[in-house]
Amino acid sequence: MDEWASWLLGRRDGGDAGVRASFAPALAGFRDGVLDRARIGAGDTVLDVGTGTGLIGLGALERVGVDGRVIFCDVSADLLESCRRATGDDRRCGFVRAAADDLSPVHDGSADVVTTRSVLIYVEDKPAAFAEFLRVLRPGGRLSIFEPVNGFGTPGLFGLDFGPVAELAARVVAVYPRIEAMVGFDERDLLRWVREAGFTGVTMDYRAQVDVEGPPIADWHALKRTAPNPLAPTYAEAIEAALTAGESAQLDAYLEKAVAEATPTRRTAATVFLAAVRP
Repeated sequence: MDEWASWLLGRRDGGDAGVRASFAPALAGFRDGVLDRARIGAGDTVLDVGTGTGLIGLGALERVGVDGRVIFCDVSADLLESCRRATGDDRRCGFVRAAADDLSPVHDGSADVVTTRSVLIYVEDKPAAFAEFLRVLRPGGRLSIFEPVNGFGTPGLFGLDFGPVAELAARVVAVYPRIEAMVGFDERDLLRWVREAGFTGVTMDYRAQVDVEGPPIADWHALKRTAPNPLAPTYAEAIEAALTAGESAQLDAYLEKAVAEATPTRRTAATVFLAAVRP
């Protein structure tokens, strides 16, 4: 599988049902937030860009009615095939392989709604993506997106205080590359780009969390097999690259103690829901 499918279908949760279940409420909230702001009506055509496993697109099928249509769009042929299997013989579905900043297979003015979730963070030319979203929408069409503002957070592992093994944790964090497309923008850039593309009726819901207590790690060995994004190594791979076997054992012991004591994680992050209208 390509790197996008490999992450979404395996490395995101490490193949662990418990990790997968822990993500589910947040993913459902992102899905509903995007779909609610899209104001989808019966008969609409929805283009879900960067559809991934179809989280947004499958949810849109419940809203477009019997006469509507959902186009699942992604750069990954493997993920599009996964969505085909999930939708079965539903004739309301279409599938397009294209990138967010080059939707050339999609005709001008052919969609009532464009949706994305956590897609622009991987796109180098974000203004081009907004221009493409405008092009494929009909007049009066709606754009609804969700994006994490990754540059807001501070590097670290789960917001934990690693105390005596802090230097080891810092070396693991240093393995993860800085990817400018993912961290080099904020909510003001999103507002500027959507306006410059020609959208109107722009609304943004911005949420920031600073040092907010989160759930403790339930299973460190399961979490080690996961990767934070498609372009990153798993935590186990990063640890192997950064630490000796003895150092890795020290870090494991510290995190296993945190699990046993149900030490809360802590979160510093920002997210954006953005909706807009093509005039």
